[in-house]
Amino acid sequence: MKRLPVVLLWVLFLAPCTSLAAAPEGGELERFESTQREMGVPFKIILYVRDQTAANRAFQAAFSRISELNQVLSDYDDQSELSRLTRTAPSPKPVPVSDPLWLVLERSQQLAEQTDGAFDVTVGPYVRLWRRARRSKEMPSAERLAEARAAVGYRFLRLDPEHHMAQLLRPHMRLDLGGIAMGYAVDETLKRLRELGITRALVDASGDIGVGDPPPGKAGWTIAVVPLSHEGTPTKQILLANAAVSTAGDAFQHVVILGQRYSHIVDPHTGLGMTDRVGVTVVAADCLTADGLDTAVAALGPARGLELVEKTPGAAAFLVRPREEGEPEVFESSRFARYVIPSEPQPIEK
Repeated sequence: MKRLPVVLLWVLFLAPCTSLAAAPEGGELERFESTQREMGVPFKIILYVRDQTAANRAFQAAFSRISELNQVLSDYDDQSELSRLTRTAPSPKPVPVSDPLWLVLERSQQLAEQTDGAFDVTVGPYVRLWRRARRSKEMPSAERLAEARAAVGYRFLRLDPEHHMAQLLRPHMRLDLGGIAMGYAVDETLKRLRELGITRALVDASGDIGVGDPPPGKAGWTIAVVPLSHEGTPTKQILLANAAVSTAGDAFQHVVILGQRYSHIVDPHTGLGMTDRVGVTVVAADCLTADGLDTAVAALGPARGLELVEKTPGAAAFLVRPREEGEPEVFESSRFARYVIPSEPQPIEK
């Protein structure tokens, strides 16, 4: 999906800690790990199975599923289902879409309604402009922003839930699922592994992390949260099982133009990169939810973002906003504490 490391993801860096390398339980299960570049980012899969043969079979099936989803959800691949749908704009009539694309579009539109458009997958025309601005370090012209604005707005994407069809109502619309599709791919990868009978697994799509049952002898998977930078000691460690965690913000991708720092995350209301530096970590029951929520919370800011998280069953969030002087501001939702390990941070596994 992401041939370049761009669009609507990352601000915090989450990495598995050394506790992931648990010893086999009674010699029956062994830990295996494989990393492969898919959807433009490294996908790391850690799983516990009985032997190398089972592990190889599982990795092949898992990475094959991710590749299949890229052919559906990519906005970089001109032949993906998403790109073909985009080329129908303005659609004279609704277009049938596959179940994976329907699920992601439906969840995206629900999130757009909840956030008054702060999360919006029709933001593609703005994203294309902002990618160019980040490369050139020059602001988009008012004329180009106005042209893009005419094609942006989640209400211009109409869904037919009875027939699983989609319709793009404005010319030059461009859908961008970068803020949510990676989470769906993580969920589907874990699902494929479960179909093979493998429940003790972790899938990490460069910070969008989904986990199944814990490693043998463990209560859960330990994830280190490092706010705003990949350097330094983890601020939090969280323990997860059959859950997901995702991040958003501008710690890794930003640009300074005329003295102003802009995020790679585009504000659908302005067409420009966001200027509020806030790092967001979201825990949820599944990675599709976590991935969509972290982008939405980053766009909404701490107050409205946490309100959205509190309304989402089972979700929790941790936000960090840097200050020019002194310690950064920290915000937590009411449920986040239940996931935090009350101990000193441990070194991150390399």
